[in-house]
Amino acid sequence: MTLQPSHPLNDGRTGDSPLIAAYRGRTPSRTPIWFMRQAGRSLPEYRKAREGVSMLDSCLRPELASEITLQPVRRHDVDAAIFFSDIVIPLKLAGVGVDIVPGVGPVLERPIRSLADVQALPELDNQALEPIRAAVALTVAELGNTPLIGFAGAPFTLAAYMVEGKPSRDHLGPRRMMHADPQTWQALAQWAADASGKFLRAQLESGASAGQLFDSWAGSLGLADYQQHVAPASTRALDHVRELGAPLIHFGTGTSELLVAMRDVGVDVVGVDYRLPLDEANRRLGGSSPLQGNIDPALLDAPWPVLRDHVLDVLRRGRTAPGHVVNLGHGVPPDADPAVLSRIVELVHGENDLASSTQSAQTAEEQESSDD
Repeated sequence: MTLQPSHPLNDGRTGDSPLIAAYRGRTPSRTPIWFMRQAGRSLPEYRKAREGVSMLDSCLRPELASEITLQPVRRHDVDAAIFFSDIVIPLKLAGVGVDIVPGVGPVLERPIRSLADVQALPELDNQALEPIRAAVALTVAELGNTPLIGFAGAPFTLAAYMVEGKPSRDHLGPRRMMHADPQTWQALAQWAADASGKFLRAQLESGASAGQLFDSWAGSLGLADYQQHVAPASTRALDHVRELGAPLIHFGTGTSELLVAMRDVGVDVVGVDYRLPLDEANRRLGGSSPLQGNIDPALLDAPWPVLRDHVLDVLRRGRTAPGHVVNLGHGVPPDADPAVLSRIVELVHGENDLASSTQSAQTAEEQESSDD
């Protein structure tokens, strides 16, 4: 099954957009840029919209989720919207007891400790995803030619929360389970893969033009453990959407040593965090994959000349890859100045205009020389 003819990728709205062109390794009309976590905490309009509404409730109210998704596109002129949601929403919709505790993060009522716990998990029903479909449809109707990126948590990160029951620094729980009780780990990873895959598919079918699998905690793993215990589940999650034909992105933090394995689960684009220069990432990936990244969020508070030089360096290194979508090397910090983000977008788009003007001037000079 492929996406419907009326889907934005197929009806002329987003198929030739700068973002999709770069994701597919083509030359875009301008260098595309968007920011992970752009829809959220750094924006005063986000804080106002969410007054009195819990995080998970805000994700499940279609009108509110759509409004929050659209806010950074209006403010920053970014080249994509990223769907506002949370990686534990599939758990919530399946009926798993989970909440986002302020100052803590996702907390489960009953952490997974045994195979019996996994077998007792409810399956995510397709009908439960209707609030997601509605929010995506509302958003896409407003975006016009700007693509919406759908996203889902990768199975390892989702399963890690389920084992620990809350955020963890070292993720010892899931890492122990992989080796001490591999049968339970495999069953849990497969459950998480199916939940995330269904969640991502609902977004793509409803109008998202690309999908990103986000593995927050994969950096805690060595390569062998990732390949044996995690990559198969990530492949399974993406199998839910692969046939749709939308570009797929894989991003993780602290995953410089895993980039090739993360690409090989079957994605078109590799997200790179701030720890690894893009030209080195491109070398490790054999020069065959479009890249996304990787401005260091820590530099958002630096003096503008320092930040500007860093952004220009990211652009320069990104040009070594078959395609490059500018992004942060992680999410927007809550205390980031929105005006700085807008200024980065202007710089990236302006650099593209400058490069085009320079190229045109060089072409004109060459033409004059040939005429002489």
